Amino acid sequence: MRPHQLPQVQGRPAVGAIGHNRGVVARNYAFMPPEGVLVSRLPHFEKTIVRILAAPVLGARFAQYVLEIEPGGGTRAPFAEAGIQHFYYGLSGEAAFAIDGTEATAFSAGAFAYVPPGTSFSLRNESAGPVRVLALRKRYEPAPGLAVPEPILSHRDAVPLTNHTGMEGRGFQFLLPYGDLRFDFEMNLMWFKPGTCFPDVETHVMEHGLYMLEGQGLYFLGRDWHEIWAQDFIWMGGYCPQQFYPTGFDDACYLLYKNVNRDVVL
Repeated sequence: MRPHQLPQVQGRPAVGAIGHNRGVVARNYAFMPPEGVLVSRLPHFEKTIVRILAAPVLGARFAQYVLEIEPGGGTRAPFAEAGIQHFYYGLSGEAAFAIDGTEATAFSAGAFAYVPPGTSFSLRNESAGPVRVLALRKRYEPAPGLAVPEPILSHRDAVPLTNHTGMEGRGFQFLLPYGDLRFDFEMNLMWFKPGTCFPDVETHVMEHGLYMLEGQGLYFLGRDWHEIWAQDFIWMGGYCPQQFYPTGFDDACYLLYKNVNRDVVL
């Protein structure tokens, strides 16, 4: 039981629920623990609960979701959106993912898929247990002379762990090809050993969608520190001061969206 989760009598709010909220929505960032994100559903998914984490109404220029797919659920039919690219990451359970009519591939925890704009895909749960998947949608920003990227269906175990910053205790897994200018965003797994931290407070133009996968830590946003655990989500707009310091005894890991490789729109 997490420290903020107090004993609860069935049918009644948790004791001390008022005043124990960790969530914050500020001008250019939002910190959202899972208990405050309500459920919804989408017409093109069946037997699927959708928890919307980021959306333009928040200030984000992308949308991010957690999909909770029951056995026999998922996309009703192959689905595609003109001009919209998709990214999916398996959180738990085992689904089946197919892109552009290819044979479905097992999609378990750590699996990921990039779906180019206008490309059809299907995500189904044919297993006997529930499946949780992190999803992201972003309008593709074409660039002169650059083709649209090809689909990707892989697993994090196939992606090397690198340390391009040279900072001891930090690891990076670039799930999309690093430096490939055809992509207008990155999806990176960020690993931290206990006691490691950012060398500086970062303040930059890129926005982020951060989903905590493992461990815990303290995240500096704007002018305040927030304690972050697995399943917490953070949206960071452009120029939001930010820094991470892992706490606890185990490694910390989060999946980070970042918009890159395109000029500023004036």
